[in-house]
Amino acid sequence: MRYDVDRVVGEISAAADEFLRPRFRCLGFQDVREKSAGEVVTVADEECEAELGPALMASVPGSVLVGEEAAARDPALINQLSGTGPVWLLDPLDGTSAFIKGSPDYAIMAALIVDGVTVLSVIHQPEHELTYVAERGSGAHETHTGTRLLATDRSPSEELLGSVMKRFLPDDIRRMIEHHESNFTSLTPHTTSAGIEYPAIACGERDFILYWRLLAWDHAPGVLLLTESGGVAAHLDGRPYRPTNQCEGLLVARSPERWEEARLKLGL
Repeated sequence: MRYDVDRVVGEISAAADEFLRPRFRCLGFQDVREKSAGEVVTVADEECEAELGPALMASVPGSVLVGEEAAARDPALINQLSGTGPVWLLDPLDGTSAFIKGSPDYAIMAALIVDGVTVLSVIHQPEHELTYVAERGSGAHETHTGTRLLATDRSPSEELLGSVMKRFLPDDIRRMIEHHESNFTSLTPHTTSAGIEYPAIACGERDFILYWRLLAWDHAPGVLLLTESGGVAAHLDGRPYRPTNQCEGLLVARSPERWEEARLKLGL
């Protein structure tokens, strides 16, 4: 599969500069709406996807797009991932709630899936001016500095540093985790943006995070970044993450050892 990484990164950065950054901390009441129960979308999400989606498809002839906003309107689009052709997954504004609140912790995330396998991912954090790229079998790096990401490069602290995304946890899992929270000095608050959290673990700044709901555009880009950095992303029974597998519960960690330690301390 041929693709031009620089072109893809350029298209994503340009879309952020045109559709996201001008509206950051400048949204009007009319620019935000509820798209489903508890889920909001802004005009920035929609405009960015409408422009960036076709640009990504043009960069890989014959590819199709599964964008978060289009899939919200037509959930059957996710079935495209089971095909044999190249598929772009796109989250045009990951961390919409943070964006609305004026927090810089939001991102654009894109992943190229071929035969059900993620081969390329790009995570762009506009306000932090950081862009992370991972290619299957070729490692991961931050483009501005050229720094290669190695999640295990930093010596781990004695205490596990991580967090749990509790919003979508079933009651029994929530109760189990809350019962075991005393195993940790503290759990780090999550940012609500996988596009911020996955790079933090891939850079060795955090040890783990537990997710429950697994929408492919939220996780395929970050999982490739993490695994190409030496980290681990697996379901609670140990099965590795696949973008075509929609089963719930994913524990991600900077190393196999930290993954197992987190699982045991969480009581899972």
